[in-house]
Amino acid sequence: MTELPHSERDSAVLPEDLAGFVQANLGWMMGVALRILMEKGHAEDAVQMAFSRILDKAGDFDGRGSLKGWMHRIVINEALMLRRKINSRRELDIDALQPQFDGGGCRLDPALTDQVTPEQLLESAQTVQAVTMAIRSLPEDYRIVVCLRDIEGLSTREVSDHLGLSETNVKVRLHRARAALRTLLEELRLEGQL
Repeated sequence: MTELPHSERDSAVLPEDLAGFVQANLGWMMGVALRILMEKGHAEDAVQMAFSRILDKAGDFDGRGSLKGWMHRIVINEALMLRRKINSRRELDIDALQPQFDGGGCRLDPALTDQVTPEQLLESAQTVQAVTMAIRSLPEDYRIVVCLRDIEGLSTREVSDHLGLSETNVKVRLHRARAALRTLLEELRLEGQL
């Protein structure tokens, strides 16, 4: 549904319009919130708050951008606000997951044998689960940047604006998070779990 629910006569939200609006947008909104918060109950809370804010602020939507983009920003902001309140989970040390280099500056990686194509990796449900768990194990500041930039497809500037970081800081966090993910996934591959 591409329009906010309302009655033509008095701008009041009609129950049948609201149900259709929620049903049409619930899936993608839950996906966004879940990738940020990593817990279904918290994601549901964030989405509920986002729907409430969307309906309360419907008059503020000026139509300069897409409605979905405006709603997307609200969902992200609600999830980030809830995340700040929760912020109590144990995180990995990002430095331990960075690549190692020898004295000559060459990266020390385990030998890459029996390489598979990206298509083969994506077909495996086990791989999807491993990637999801690897992303979840990243420190929160890095995980959020990877989710917003690589999964949600936001630009560096948009991530910067959402998180209140400089674009350079977003790029550094993204680079470090991707390097950590490569390390975690390579360890799983070498153990035969991928």
